[in-house]
Amino acid sequence: MGTPAEAGSSTPFGLFPREQRSLFGEILDWMLTPLLLLWPLSLALTWFVAQGIASKPYDRALEFNLQALSQLVSVNDAVVRFELNAQTRDLLRADDTDRIYYQVLDAEGHLISGEPGFPLPDFERAAARAAPSGTIHLRDDVLRGEPVRVAYTWVLRGNESPQRVLLQIAETRAKRAMLSTEIIKGVMVPQFIILPLAVLLVWLALVRGIRPLNDLEQRIRARRPDDLSPLDDEQVPQEVAPLVSSINDLLLRLKASVSDQKRFLADAAHQLKTPLAGLRMQAEMAQQARHNGEGDIQRSLQQIAKSSMRATHTVNQLLALARAETSGRSLAKVPFDLANAVTEVIEDAVPRALDQSIDLGYEGPAQMPAGCLLQGNPTLLRELARNLIDNAIRYTPAGGVVTVRVLVDRYSGVQLLQVEDDGPGVPQAERALVLEPFYRALGTNVDGSGLGLAIVQEIATQHGATLQLEDSFPSRTPRRGLRVTVRFGLP
Repeated sequence: MGTPAEAGSSTPFGLFPREQRSLFGEILDWMLTPLLLLWPLSLALTWFVAQGIASKPYDRALEFNLQALSQLVSVNDAVVRFELNAQTRDLLRADDTDRIYYQVLDAEGHLISGEPGFPLPDFERAAARAAPSGTIHLRDDVLRGEPVRVAYTWVLRGNESPQRVLLQIAETRAKRAMLSTEIIKGVMVPQFIILPLAVLLVWLALVRGIRPLNDLEQRIRARRPDDLSPLDDEQVPQEVAPLVSSINDLLLRLKASVSDQKRFLADAAHQLKTPLAGLRMQAEMAQQARHNGEGDIQRSLQQIAKSSMRATHTVNQLLALARAETSGRSLAKVPFDLANAVTEVIEDAVPRALDQSIDLGYEGPAQMPAGCLLQGNPTLLRELARNLIDNAIRYTPAGGVVTVRVLVDRYSGVQLLQVEDDGPGVPQAERALVLEPFYRALGTNVDGSGLGLAIVQEIATQHGATLQLEDSFPSRTPRRGLRVTVRFGLP
């Protein structure tokens, strides 16, 4: 059920394509794909953070040097002077990795000392007068084609006529780059070790987490074909419990279906055994009657014909029930004219009704109005009408009346098919039982298989219709009759 070797899915990011979808591969992809996508982003963020961390100590040193230079600025006789002593020169040349540049300008922008090509701050011209004195500012710039870090400030010197002086000091960024690179190495190297380890741990955790599914698969595979008992849902994780519950429900329904099939086959064998035994007995009697005369042979042949007709009818009913149970959901449903189909079935049943001296009548339209067609399977719906009419004729005594009605409500679209007879009827206590296969009401003395109403019930269920049994003549005894109503809802 999804071991590491069998994992397969189509990942949402396409980094781990697989031919077959699996739960293990799906979870693994959703966990590892974001991890691998966020890893480069993490490195980029680490780089920017490392740049800031590496700049802070060197920025403080640069500010210290700028403050030391500001102590060397003085004003004598309204002239700005800058005297660089030996100690300060050594401070500016103390670093062998980076080069340090400085510049001193008066308020008019005239160079007093230092690097003449030093870039000016962006606001030097526009805000020179308004710049606060003694505040140190930092910026990134380019000097002599190299990126540098610049610290600058305005100082106010002189007692009688104070003058503003701009001091700038710049340092190349070699040490900063080296320190940030070391920080990145310190972060990346452990990640190169931790990332594969994390992938391995995720893999092992998934293998362990999915093990109950593998155990469930083995338990199902180890079952015997005839074992339809429910699975034990106490040994499965909470997330799998609904799946096991659904499987158990399916097993219970399958067990009931298998039980019904076994009962159906047993009943069918029993129903077929009687006419087949009669055929055999009548054939043996016909062979023995050869010496007794032509009349005995004719009587035996008539009994053989009746037994064969009974067996044929039973087989046809069995096939109709099987077709209704298996084909109702698979065959396409099309617009269907119920009135037209019922009148065709009645025409086929008229000869049989006349043979039994039964008045077979129809009440309803010859054709349904426009927009009142059912959505159904024509073959099964004709079979429904045929079984209802055949059942009514079979149980109606000679001289009786069978009435077939088709009613329709144009506004709601509800359609009714009613078949009414004046036979013995069905007692209230047996009306649920006659809908079961092979059940026949006692005391009728009518040949039948007990499948007619079961077929009608199955076809009605397939089409979302309801079936109702009631007395045709409630106040009359003993022949109350039976009215069967099939109600078809909205199409």
